[in-house]
Amino acid sequence: MATFQSNKKALILIDPFNDFLSEGGKLWDTVKETVIGNNMISNLKKIISECRKKQIQIIYAPHRKTQKGDYLNWNFLSPSHLGSYNLNLFEINSWGGEFHPELQPQEGDLIAQNHWTASGFANTDLDFLLKQHGINQIVLAGMRANTCIDSTARYGVELGYHVTLIKDGIGAFNWEEIKATVETNFPNYGHSLLTTEEFIASL
Repeated sequence: MATFQSNKKALILIDPFNDFLSEGGKLWDTVKETVIGNNMISNLKKIISECRKKQIQIIYAPHRKTQKGDYLNWNFLSPSHLGSYNLNLFEINSWGGEFHPELQPQEGDLIAQNHWTASGFANTDLDFLLKQHGINQIVLAGMRANTCIDSTARYGVELGYHVTLIKDGIGAFNWEEIKATVETNFPNYGHSLLTTEEFIASL
């Protein structure tokens, strides 16, 4: 198992919004089976706590908070955009668009610019923030396995980062989506696939 250098690594939390992770969120009923099944909130809390103890940089990579007209007259509206448009997911100035109460940023954490589609890197300052902090290893957790997690991980590899995925720190609409990411996609391009306990033990 690899031993990481804490000053070269960052934990990236992708889309830990109430709409995904809290009861009453617009997508909670859709994702709760995998979120609860993976013990995701508890695992993320453990990881965040250990990273803060080890002074590992934590970066939030949130999706854009939607508002009326966001996707009006787009040339190529994807199914994910259509879902956001129809449901007003992560709506600006809404409870659903806030981070889960147990996963709140603290002083010293960074928040990247909002991503419009799936990748936390595309059209944001995430790569810039990582480079400015001398980070070349990223650890990914959050939502959603086969969209934002998978896209951010792939993009990170393309940019030259060492990419770790916390396989029980992610959720999705169903177990098939998680299986596709964890068993098929990530092993073909990612560097390290760990459980929460394995990751903590590696620090």
